Amino acid sequence: MQRSVLYRLLLLMMLSACGTTPAQHPTTTSVAAETPAILAAEITPEAQNYPLLTAYQQVINQALTATPPVLTLGSLDSQQAMAQIVALNEPKLQSQFVDQTGTPFRNEVFGVVPVRESDIIEATAACLQVSCYRVEVYNFALNLTLAITVDVSNQKVIVVERLANSQPDIPEYLTAVAREIASNAAEVEQALGYKPTSDQAVMANTKTALNATRCERSIHLCVAPTFVAGERALWAIVDLTDTRLVGVRWTNVGATGPAVTEKGMQNEAVLKYCDHTTRLERDGWAFDYMLTSSDGLRISDVSYQGKPLFKSAKLVDWHVNYSERDGFGYSDAVGCPYFSQAAVIAVEPPMIGEIRENDQVVGFQLVQEFWSELWPEPCNYYYEQAFYFYFDGRFRPAIASVGRGCGDDGTYRPVTRISLAETGTISAWNGTQWQAWQTEQLQGADTRQINPDGAEYRLDLANGESYTIATGRGQFDDGGRGDQAYVYATLDHPERDEGESDMVTIGPCCNTDANQGPEQFIDNPPESISNQHIVLWYVAQLKNDDTPGSQYCWAESVLRRGVYIPEEYPCWSGPLFQPVRGK
Repeated sequence: MQRSVLYRLLLLMMLSACGTTPAQHPTTTSVAAETPAILAAEITPEAQNYPLLTAYQQVINQALTATPPVLTLGSLDSQQAMAQIVALNEPKLQSQFVDQTGTPFRNEVFGVVPVRESDIIEATAACLQVSCYRVEVYNFALNLTLAITVDVSNQKVIVVERLANSQPDIPEYLTAVAREIASNAAEVEQALGYKPTSDQAVMANTKTALNATRCERSIHLCVAPTFVAGERALWAIVDLTDTRLVGVRWTNVGATGPAVTEKGMQNEAVLKYCDHTTRLERDGWAFDYMLTSSDGLRISDVSYQGKPLFKSAKLVDWHVNYSERDGFGYSDAVGCPYFSQAAVIAVEPPMIGEIRENDQVVGFQLVQEFWSELWPEPCNYYYEQAFYFYFDGRFRPAIASVGRGCGDDGTYRPVTRISLAETGTISAWNGTQWQAWQTEQLQGADTRQINPDGAEYRLDLANGESYTIATGRGQFDDGGRGDQAYVYATLDHPERDEGESDMVTIGPCCNTDANQGPEQFIDNPPESISNQHIVLWYVAQLKNDDTPGSQYCWAESVLRRGVYIPEEYPCWSGPLFQPVRGK
C-alpha cells in the first residue's frame, strides 16, 4: 500500500513539474512520516490545487503504521537501497523512531549518499577499504537528525550520530511540495497581485526561520520559496513540519539585468574534485584538498615545513539574516553539484594563484567559487572561499559573499571550522599578557583586546610551533570592513564526530547573538582544552549595503557597450595565523 502511494506522489510530481509522461522524466525519491501531534490539517475543499501535498499527507499517514515508522526514499540504486535497508533495520535504532510509549515519531529518510574521503573520521576508517553510505534520517517531532554510516559491503552499521537541533538538506520531492504550497497560497497571490506558478519560486530548498512562529530558531523544518517581482522579492515561508504557509515577507533586491552567463551545473572538471582528495606540496606547504557535499572546499593534513598544523579546515554554513526584527533568512550550504542539496554549488574546479604584496609574490592561494545559476539576478548567490598560504608560514582561511542575495538589508554569518593537528593551548590577550583558556569557551568582538602586534589570540602547539591569530578588523587590504567575529574553542571529539565529516546545517539562519551552531559543542560543564586537540570555530558577521558608492556584500548587472556585465562588491572575512618568531 505504501509503495503505491509513493508511486502516485512521484507520478504527480512529474506531471505537475513537466507536463509530460513519466517515462520521459525519471523520478528522484519518495516522501515522509509524522506524529499525530504535528500532523497537518486535512486539505479538503482545495485538494485539487494541492495534488503533491495531498499525496504527501497520505504517505505520511501510511508511514506512521510501518515497521519501522520511517518514510523511505525510492528510486535508489542497488547500493543506496541496501544502505537504507541496513540502516533502518539496525536493532539499536528502533527505539529512536518512537517515543517512550512506543508512539511513532514522524521520521523520514532525506538522503542516502556515498561516504567519501572528506567524510572519513577515526570511527569510519574502515570505509577507506569498503563501500560505505551515509543515511540521513530526519525526526520532525524532535528536530533531530540521525546520520547513519553503513558498510554496504558487509551489510552493517558502523556509526550512528544523533545530531540534535539539526536538519539535513531536503530532497527534491519536499522542494516540490514547498513550491506547491507557496504558489497556491492566497497570501502570496494577494501580495504579488497575481497567482504565480510553482516554477517561478527560487531558493525553495533553502532552510529558513521566522520569528513569532514555530519556524523561529528553526524548531520546525521551514523553507522559503521566493518570488522575484521587479526590484523586490516576496518570501513565502513554508513550514514543512506543519505543511502550511506561515507568513510572507518582502525584501528589496534592486534593479538588475539578466544573468551574465549560463553555468554548466555538473561538469567533469568539478566532479573529479568531489570524488577524492588531491595532494598539493608547494613552497614548504603540504595538504590535501577536496570539495565536500555541503561544507565547501576542505583542506586536510596541513603541514608547513614538515610540521603538522591543521587536521582540517572548511566552510560549514552560511547563515543569512534579512531582518533582525522578524528574524527570517536562509541557512545556505555550499558544495558539490551532485549527491548534494547545497543551495549554492561549485561550477568550476578549485584554482591556484599567486599572492602579491607590494608587487612581490609572497605566497599562493587556493580558491573555490560557488555560484547560483542565474547570478547576479535577485535571490541568486555567489560565495568565494580562499586559503592563503604564505612563504613565511602565515596562513589565512578567507571567505566572501559577492551578493546579490535576496535583500538589501542582509547580515551574512559564515561558519568556519578549523581543527588543529597537534595538541596545544589557546590564549587570549587580556591587555597586558597572554592568558590561556583552560576550558571550552566563546568570545565576541566586544570583549576582545588586541596585543601590540595586532593579534587577539595565540596558539602554542606541542610540536614547538606558536602562532598568533588576528581577527579581521579591516586591516587585510581586501576591502573587508571588519568581521565582528565570534570565536569558539572546543575540545575535539573524533570518536563522536563533531564536524570532522560533512555536516548538516548546524545552526539557525537568523540568530543575532553567539548561538550560531558551534556553541552546541561546548559541553556543560565546559571541558578542559589546555594541551588538548582543539577545534576553532570562526563566525564573521558581515552587513550588506547597496548604497551607491558604498556597496558591500553586493553585486549588480550594469549595461555597458550593449551587454550586461557584473559589478562586484565582495565582503571578505577570515582570521590570519602568523608564526611567532624568536620566542
